[in-house]
Amino acid sequence: MSLSSHLTELKKKHDHLSMEVEHAQRSPSTDGLEIAGMKKQKLKLKEEIERLSSATETA
Repeated sequence: MSLSSHLTELKKKHDHLSMEVEHAQRSPSTDGLEIAGMKKQKLKLKEEIERLSSATETA
């Protein structure tokens, strides 16, 4: 898998997780810890995207 396709997949996962977080926040039955876990995953994806993006710019 090329770096650009890997970045694209990470961005898709980030967007999907973002939609899941929004949906969970609107649902009163969703546990706050579950939402926090999803936000943590989302942040890790964002950091990985930024790290790989900066690596491709300097290469």
